[in-house]
Amino acid sequence: MNCRRATVSASPDESALEPGSQDEIIAPDDTGTSPAADGPDGPALPHPDDSAPGPTRADRPVDRLTRPLREFLHLESAGGMVLVLATITSLIVANTSAGPDVRDFWGTKLTLLAVGDLKLEESLEHWVNDGLMAIFFFVVALEIKRELVVGRLRDRRAAFLPAMAALGGSAVPAALFLAFTVGRGGAGGWGIPMATDIAFALGVMALLGPRIPGGLKVFLLTLAIVDDILAIMVIALFYSESLSAYWLLLGAVLLLIIAGMNRAGVRYVPLYVVAGAGVWLAFLESGVHATIAGVILGLMTPARPLLVKGTSGTPDSAISSDTVRGDLFEVRESVSVAERLEHLLHPWTAFVILPLFAFVNAGIPLSGGVVGDAASSPLTLGIVVGLLVGKPVGIVLATWVVTATGAAPLPAGTSWRGVMGAGALAGIGFTVSLFVAGLAFDDSATVDRAKVGILAASFAAAVLGAVLLSSGAHRPAPAAGPGSPARAPEPR
Repeated sequence: MNCRRATVSASPDESALEPGSQDEIIAPDDTGTSPAADGPDGPALPHPDDSAPGPTRADRPVDRLTRPLREFLHLESAGGMVLVLATITSLIVANTSAGPDVRDFWGTKLTLLAVGDLKLEESLEHWVNDGLMAIFFFVVALEIKRELVVGRLRDRRAAFLPAMAALGGSAVPAALFLAFTVGRGGAGGWGIPMATDIAFALGVMALLGPRIPGGLKVFLLTLAIVDDILAIMVIALFYSESLSAYWLLLGAVLLLIIAGMNRAGVRYVPLYVVAGAGVWLAFLESGVHATIAGVILGLMTPARPLLVKGTSGTPDSAISSDTVRGDLFEVRESVSVAERLEHLLHPWTAFVILPLFAFVNAGIPLSGGVVGDAASSPLTLGIVVGLLVGKPVGIVLATWVVTATGAAPLPAGTSWRGVMGAGALAGIGFTVSLFVAGLAFDDSATVDRAKVGILAASFAAAVLGAVLLSSGAHRPAPAAGPGSPARAPEPR
């Protein structure tokens, strides 16, 4: 009797289990009967697919463990390409006769809510930057929470090298930027060159294909995640406005309610959506940037599955609708809320929100002496030097210190040229750099000069990183000695 097996993937916590230990749901075959499940009395009747020697690729523990990373890398690289197209389109439109009309359109006021004395009326550009980007930072926080709980950042030793590299790659650019701007205007934008645009950076790596060691990709991804944490802290601490105690208290109460619902096991999503919207509104009115609400909500989302084991109904009886509902519940709750939300929202942020943000914010009219003014501006020069020089220098220097002291080795199969290339790609600031520029400056001419520096530095960093990584990113394997077995090549 044949059956089809629907496998419930092991949770990240149990990814080290052997293939045979994963839970399985035994579905009936086309005849409507259910086979005997494996048990102490003997194995289930064989299925033709089961006769294949060993577990399939999809069932191997290493593939179950790395599948989320592969999917994430693929999505980010594709999103980076869409982001490039949106940026180019925005620049083209801004320098045509339609440019002023488009800019006026994004300045159109939109009222989202008007109740009594409370009136939420801002420009369309503002709603993109404070509303939609809150969703982006929510997804970023989901990724950070998952990495801290069950991912690469859970192993503190493995995360130490990219974390220290991220610190060096943030401190050196900020210091170089201040060296250009202190006393000459624009010093308040010191947070601009600290950021890394993970979508662009991974997009460049994807174009280079197998020439990039797998360990270097994980190094850059982990570094960018720590960069995101630092950027979020900078925005929250240094780019918030005057604070309102009333709205902050309201936001804190709503966060406590969400924590209580989570603790009580409430899983009705609309309740969380309403409470989360209230938190966003409270932060928007409090003076703390509204995107920080998305960060806090993301970090509060459970990153471990509710159920670790998944079972099906009695295999020897007809499957009822209650059994099916129970199986669906167990399958759903075998995946953490954070991972489900990340997979749900990530396509929207990668292919809609970030490209829209880029289209709204990257359009700079390059006529009228804008480029000339930027070229002689300490602000623009500070951004370019910070991203193009400070990022790779800070990352390489911090990496050298960590490896020289023996605290951690270089990523597997990676050369120092590869680390330099990854450091150069980390100089692609773009999205978060544009975001911080909008927070740091109110004057449109100053913002435009900052944007010129960000775009120029990001483009140059992408080219420099691609050149460095196109050859020499792999560390040569040592030659095998006499009588020693040949060493297998590093996985690409």
